[in-house]
Amino acid sequence: MSHTAHIRSRRKPRRSASTWVLRTGVAGGVLSTLAVTGGSVSALAAESTAETTVEMPTVTDTLAGAVAQSSAATEQAALDYEYRAELEKQRERAADAARKAAKKAKLEAERKAEAARKAKARKAAEARERASRAAERTTLSTASSSATGSAATVLAFLEAQLGKAYVMGATGPSAYDCSGLTQAAFRTVGVDLPRVSQDQSTTGTPVSLDALQKGDLLFWGGTGSAYHVAVYVGDGMYIDAANPSKGVVKQKLSDYPPTSATRVL
Repeated sequence: MSHTAHIRSRRKPRRSASTWVLRTGVAGGVLSTLAVTGGSVSALAAESTAETTVEMPTVTDTLAGAVAQSSAATEQAALDYEYRAELEKQRERAADAARKAAKKAKLEAERKAEAARKAKARKAAEARERASRAAERTTLSTASSSATGSAATVLAFLEAQLGKAYVMGATGPSAYDCSGLTQAAFRTVGVDLPRVSQDQSTTGTPVSLDALQKGDLLFWGGTGSAYHVAVYVGDGMYIDAANPSKGVVKQKLSDYPPTSATRVL
């Protein structure tokens, strides 16, 4: 809606009773007036009435524009908020995924490290076991070789004493009793046996009479109470200081079977 301000300046002429004023309207911005007096028409120069029109914005249009701008701003703000909220959610999801991936990677690394540690420990244990078995084999081999060598030395000594006399309590070198002979024989390889047969029967490792080896001690009587001792020399034979009538001799096991045996080499 517009408002038009009409500004008019009038100068009222004197009229006679027979004078009529006719307004013909606006021509070129001037309001023309014709005066009719006594049947004649005369033009009355009236002051022009200037008309100026100013268009003013309406309140409705202004409010509508403001409302539209406010609505657009609100909608944009809402969109911005939603965008920022969605962006924040995406960031949180990405961060959560990164944390989970890092945790999984850490657990996997720990699992691999533990598996590697166990594998290393297992290999070390296997290496120690192999070394131990090798050392044991070496020790057994060395001991066996040593025992074989020692047994040979013992047997050589005994062979050299054959024919010597038996004398109760004698320990050599010209005469022996049974335990004196065995003590002297094993002393040649560094084995120090007790003096009497009873004590000698408690030394070494007991062995079966069916598994005798050269150099094993043979006893007659119980362990700790044996009354006679000899040395097995192989092939079912043994050497001992038998008695005063025989002296130091080599005899068959079958002729006088022993009661037990021990191994000191």
